[in-house]
Amino acid sequence: MYISNYRRRNKAVFLVFFIFLLLCVGRLFFIQFFRSAYLTSIANKQHNQLVELEPRRGAIYDCNLKTQAFNMSLDSLYAVPNSIKDKEYVINKLLPILGLERVYLEDRLYRKKAFIWIARKLTPEKSEEIKKLNIKGLGFMKETKRIYPNSYLASHVIGFSGMDNIGLEGSERDFNKYLSGTAGWAIFLRDARLKKLDIWEKMVLPIDGLDLVLTVDEVIQYIAERELEKAFKNSRAKSASIIVMDPHTGRILAMASRPTYDLNSHSRVNKDSMRNRSICDLFEPGSVFKIVTAAAALEEKKVTEDAIIFCENGAYKIGGRILHDYHPYGKLTFRQVIEESSNIGTVKVAMLLGPDTLYRYVKGFGFGAKLGFDLSGEISGMVSPVKQWSKTSITAIPMGQEVGVTVLQLASAISAIANGGQLMKPYIIDSIRDNQGQIIKQNKPTLIRKVISVDTAMRIKKILTGVIEEGTGKMAKVPGFSAAGKTGTAQKIEENGRYSDSKFVASFIGFAPVEDPILTIVVTVDEPHGSHFGGVIAAPVFQRVAADAIRYIKGNETPVEVSRQ
Repeated sequence: MYISNYRRRNKAVFLVFFIFLLLCVGRLFFIQFFRSAYLTSIANKQHNQLVELEPRRGAIYDCNLKTQAFNMSLDSLYAVPNSIKDKEYVINKLLPILGLERVYLEDRLYRKKAFIWIARKLTPEKSEEIKKLNIKGLGFMKETKRIYPNSYLASHVIGFSGMDNIGLEGSERDFNKYLSGTAGWAIFLRDARLKKLDIWEKMVLPIDGLDLVLTVDEVIQYIAERELEKAFKNSRAKSASIIVMDPHTGRILAMASRPTYDLNSHSRVNKDSMRNRSICDLFEPGSVFKIVTAAAALEEKKVTEDAIIFCENGAYKIGGRILHDYHPYGKLTFRQVIEESSNIGTVKVAMLLGPDTLYRYVKGFGFGAKLGFDLSGEISGMVSPVKQWSKTSITAIPMGQEVGVTVLQLASAISAIANGGQLMKPYIIDSIRDNQGQIIKQNKPTLIRKVISVDTAMRIKKILTGVIEEGTGKMAKVPGFSAAGKTGTAQKIEENGRYSDSKFVASFIGFAPVEDPILTIVVTVDEPHGSHFGGVIAAPVFQRVAADAIRYIKGNETPVEVSRQ
């Protein structure tokens, strides 16, 4: 009996253990075949760390390969809130160093997370101060920050990139796909305390971004901005723009707008200050537009330079309106009509051309269409087709009313006269290169169309030389060099549709030296206070920029030192 009970108990125990063994085997089988991937991923997360490897963002250079934008490696501070015991202590230590709000730090450090950013791209000084605290739960990762060594210089051309090195404005945005490169990655091993070891399991190296070379010359850009800033401040203007261009190629040597902003401190700048007004602002050009009528009249042989035109002693009734000249003129030669900027004389010449011919030359000089500029934001301007003209349009368009243009279009148009009649495509990107200096993409001068003959261009040059020597542009005379140009003073349109008696756009377009032009310059000043005439406000800017830029190009004096901040 005893033996029988013993055997039964023995079998029961064996059965229990056998069932337990089957359960264990079943559990292991389940884990191995149904849960292995999940558990492996957990283990990998604990012992492996996936780190994105940031590529080098390409640099931006001027035409002489002087750096305008580059990346600097800086520390970014992160925290592991779950590992920080005394959070108030950490907050009190970080506050005076980082200068952040207490609420911000509390929100970050009291989150139940294994990783959270505290401050990105710290200065070396702040980074060292925090490292000296030796606080457990704080760590650093290397990130790169975009640096602009020239601060305000060419800000509207260069633009800027954001915290994550993505281009947000200017060439930084438009050529981001070339500059940004491709990120790599690496899987690093971690110890039991989750500390990263300098041992990587897998790695894909990043592909660095390409470098961007501008056509802008840093020295000429500095000269242009220096003089534009003076005019902008002295006249208390609403805005101002300048372009310096090589008339033979369409290369932009300088492009600037006011107001401007510091590329290194752009977070609180309003959008209005970021606009590249040279390509995106529309305005009626006023008398600078008379170069189109003058060129068309000579090309079509409607007048000669010495043809006599009666300017009605300053008041001319035509098409239901009375046209006025600023000064009353009687008989003037066609040359004098342009030199003295007679509205009446210009309109009479335009009427000899007729609407269709005038419109053809307006379009031929590049107005009313985009020029294909390589930065985004370019607008086409406004030129109505002849069928939409009113009876008075032929009296308005020749003197720069009822049309809308950009500074870039004016620069291209005056360059066509300077270079012998060819409308060149303007461009500001010279090339894209890799970090070894190999050219990946190269821009070259592109002819859009032939506008006027070489002979006509030469004749217009002489007339525009007279504008500076004898006419309204005397203040644009460049010491030591010949120059040609045209002044403009355009009334702005009020909200009621009438022309303002107090708001003007003062402008000057020109080139130098006349014999062999090496640069064209367009200056516009919007709503200057005090004097509002283009010959008084804009012409002196042309004169000073042309004088310094030509001497710099010809190497007659030491290059201007560009201040770097």
